[in-house]
Order: sequence, then structure tokens, then C-alpha cells
Amino acid sequence: MEKRVVITGMGAITPLGNDVETLWNNLLNGVCGIDYITRIDTADLPVKIAAEVKDFDPEKCGVDPAFARRNDLFAIYAMAASIEAMKGNEGCFDPERLGVYVGSGEGGFDTILREIVKWTDKGSKWVSPLLIPSMISNIAAGNIAIRHNACGVCVPIVTACATGTHSIGEAYRAIKHGYADAIITGGSEAAVNPISIAGFANCKALTRAEDPKQASLPFDQRRAGFVLGEGAGIVLLEEYEHAKARGAKIYAEVCGYGNTCDAHHVTAPHPEGIQAARAIKMALDEAKFNDNDVLHINAHGTGTPLNDSSETAAIKLAIGEENARKAYINSTKSMTGHLLGAAGGVEVIAAALALYHGIVPPTINLDEPDPKCDLNYTPNKAVKADLTIAISQSLGFGGHNSCIALRKVEN
Repeated sequence: MEKRVVITGMGAITPLGNDVETLWNNLLNGVCGIDYITRIDTADLPVKIAAEVKDFDPEKCGVDPAFARRNDLFAIYAMAASIEAMKGNEGCFDPERLGVYVGSGEGGFDTILREIVKWTDKGSKWVSPLLIPSMISNIAAGNIAIRHNACGVCVPIVTACATGTHSIGEAYRAIKHGYADAIITGGSEAAVNPISIAGFANCKALTRAEDPKQASLPFDQRRAGFVLGEGAGIVLLEEYEHAKARGAKIYAEVCGYGNTCDAHHVTAPHPEGIQAARAIKMALDEAKFNDNDVLHINAHGTGTPLNDSSETAAIKLAIGEENARKAYINSTKSMTGHLLGAAGGVEVIAAALALYHGIVPPTINLDEPDPKCDLNYTPNKAVKADLTIAISQSLGFGGHNSCIALRKVEN
């Protein structure tokens, strides 16, 4: 028998705050988390802005100082977010029925860069023995499992910018089909470093805008690329009857998942959004979406010229022109920048809270809408709505498309 799956915990480290409450309040108020890069020297870089995590103190987030010294920032962000997601939920699960599905698009990029510099400058004997267990993309999941004694399924997923959404979707299926009672899941990324910025900039993915507050422009005709961000978004998924029996707070029900591939181009989405549309339709069909639903869409909305027009086409293709025009759509990347592998986790949190509170955060800086992007993207101000269903979708280099559907649950 298939199980129902709900969200009972959330944790976030983001450019808009290092906990879920701060993130949510800043999203509602249209705060921009993008600014000039402070952590690295940008003199030789073509891009000087990013959405950095600010005022992050691992110890204040419950992360052991020794762990923070030994690990890459992406794993530290993931650990901090998992601790918040598990707050009040510790000790509530059979360890063998508690799993972890946490991925990263790039893994320990900071560690790789630092150790290569040491090897180049000083030789191989200076390379840290912690290089491998710090840089491998699965290590955030492994360390989270150790911290929370999660001895069940543990599957890190790497699908570039779709990583967080795929992780949550696959965790949903694992619980739905009885492989776990609960799974800590989402994504983490720490890619604000010189090599990553140079690589993205040189492949023409990043905006060259010089004003950080007018740089991330989803669905606006002035858009010219995404803004690199960093952080982690982690949710605790739990089987509904298990959550209900222990009196857990339920934020939303996960009720659909779509997973497709464009099979079209290494970096560019298919211009007609055909397979992205199919992922959306798969998730909504599983969620039993109907004409009476009030739909919220947390779009991928990167602010690249190709993404936003093809995503608009995909939404229309998936649910029809009429339903597309009725939907409350936004791009939280207008405020957070693009968190790559962490984006899906943070955006599922935003979509769940939009459902829970009946408020859709805005897409800021949407002052000159692109005629090809002609839907309701909630420009500049949050909007109250009696939402019944929400989706969060992510698209990744390699043609990966993923979509999660959520439904409102009355506690």
C-alpha cells in the first residue's frame, strides 16, 4: 500500500538568512540577498557580485567546531540546515527507518581549489589527507547520517541545478513505497570561488550587471544571466501516519513528482520546454490537480534569456493557457540568486510556506516584463491567496528537469 508523505521539518542557510524564519520574512519583504563579493579577491574576475551567505557562524547553528575545521563549506552548510530541520524531531524515528538524500551540484569546490594550489606551489606531500573526504559530493549526506544516526537509505544525488528537487522527489518515492519512515533531504552548495565564477562567466551563464540590486531579473526583458548564490535547503519528509501519531507539525504534503530529461543540449534548455512540461504534468497528475485548485508555482526562474521564455512555454504546455494564467508564479532567485544544487531545497521550503501561510513571495525587480514571459509572476510585492496546491521546479545543466508538487494540509 502506498504511503502519504509530509514535510515535518525545515532548515535553511541562505543569502537571506541562516534559518527558515529569517529566510521567509525576507522573501515576503522582497529583500535582495545579492551584493558585492566579500569573501574572495575579485580583481581578476569578470563578475564582482554574488549572493553570499552572510554572518554565518557554524557553532551558533549547532555545528561542532572540529567538524567545521575539517570540512568543506558545502558540507558545513548542509549540516547546519539539517540540524535546524531536525530540531524537535530528534529521537522520533527507528534509526534503520531514517534516511538521508542530500546532494550537491559541485561538491567540495573550495577544498579542491585550495589543495590544488598547495600541490602546485609546494608539492604533493602538502596535500591534505582530508582532501578526498572533504570534496566528494556524497560527504554531506554521509556526515548528516552520522550526526542524526540515520542508518536507513542514504543516496546523494547530483543533477546540477536540479539536485535539491531530485533529492526531495526521490526521497518522497522511497517513503511512499515503504523504504523509510522519514528522510532528511535537500541540497547544499558553496561555489562562490574564483574558478567557479570564471567558469560560469566564461560560458556566458552569469550576468555581467554591476548593480547588485538590479542583477537577478527573472522574466524581465533586461535579464542577462543568473547571479551565483550559495547555501543549503533541507527538509524532513515523513510518512503521514507516523507524523500524525507523534503529533508532529505538518507544513505540507508532498503529493507528486516529475523527473525527465531534455536530451537536447549540455547547458541550454529545450526552447519549447517539452520535457520540462512533462515533468510538471507528471507531478500535477500524481497530485490530482484539477480546475478548482488554486496553484502556486515556484519557478526555476534563473534570469537567463533562454530559461525564462522556455519555462513560460513549459508551464503553458503542461497545464494549458487558462490554468497557466490563473497560477500565482514567482522566482525567489530574484532575491536569493541561484543556489545551484541547493536551489531546489530552498525553493521547496518557500513553496511549502507559501501554501502554509497563504502568501506568495514576490519576484523582485520585475519592472519591464518580457512579452514572451506573459504570465503572473507576482511582481515586486507579496500577494495573499487561498492556495491549495504548489509546485517547485528545477532545471539543470545536462537537460535535467524535476518538479515537486505539494498540497496544503490542515493540522
